[in-house]
Amino acid sequence: MNNEYGKVAVLYGGTSSEREVSLASGAAVHEGLRASGIDAHLIDTRDHPALFALKTQGFDRAFVVLHGRGGEDGQVQAILDWQGIPYTGSGVLACALAMDKVLTKRVWQASGLPVQPDKVIDANTRYDELVAALGGTHFAIKPALEGSSVGVSRVSSQAELEAAYQKAGGAREKVMAEPWVVGRELTYPIVGGRVLSGIEVTASAEHLFYDYDAKYLAEDTRYLCPPPLDAALDAEIRALTRRAFDAIGAKGWARVDFILDGEQRPWILEINMVPGMTSHSLVPLAARHDGMDFPALVRAILAQTLG
Repeated sequence: MNNEYGKVAVLYGGTSSEREVSLASGAAVHEGLRASGIDAHLIDTRDHPALFALKTQGFDRAFVVLHGRGGEDGQVQAILDWQGIPYTGSGVLACALAMDKVLTKRVWQASGLPVQPDKVIDANTRYDELVAALGGTHFAIKPALEGSSVGVSRVSSQAELEAAYQKAGGAREKVMAEPWVVGRELTYPIVGGRVLSGIEVTASAEHLFYDYDAKYLAEDTRYLCPPPLDAALDAEIRALTRRAFDAIGAKGWARVDFILDGEQRPWILEINMVPGMTSHSLVPLAARHDGMDFPALVRAILAQTLG
């Protein structure tokens, strides 16, 4: 048994729309930690008494593998801070900020990072308003506080806008619009201060973009690691990854997503503070390319809690 880490709680599940993904991610992380001889235990944070009793149950640290609200947004991080338990990933402020795509883009924009313009919309927003405010004729409509491409639509008319607004949660949610950029989808993980190899993701023709189904269910999504880019552009995107991570005060690990437009300009789309760790996930793929197997990857992430 590896006693360096003591008793480790793998926090997974939860109550968000990404619960099923988190259950798969948590199971994989748990298996990887146990393979390294670490005393790891799965804790579903839907069990609130168990979550609030981690300290009294003798847990020394926590590996957070929660996706979406209630786990990736600072709430669980605050509970862990209150109990005095070190945990993987970013703290309360950075997690809360990153959960809101609109506010995150404001910080990146103020930091001189390349982001597309956006607009918070409501039921009264008109399609022609988006054309005037954002330019172009095609727009991505999405909830500002969800991940895994939940509720995302492409619109090019008033009727499509109205349907997309409801799909994104309607009046119950903060819904945003931004220009739909056609290009290559890239993602770069960062673990322990090191930017890993990038990945280009290509969904099959039946997918308009890299949506939830393409991410977690489809078997024909293609992943190129590293992406076929010239060295200068790869270095530029790696630098942007680190700057985006640092600008919001992130810690430990994350994954930054980009779209590379037809003029070879990278635009930052979003940052994932607790990336997926399933068989379809991208951080393990990049780590493998860089010579780090899955147990080594989860140990590297957990090592942050020793500092």
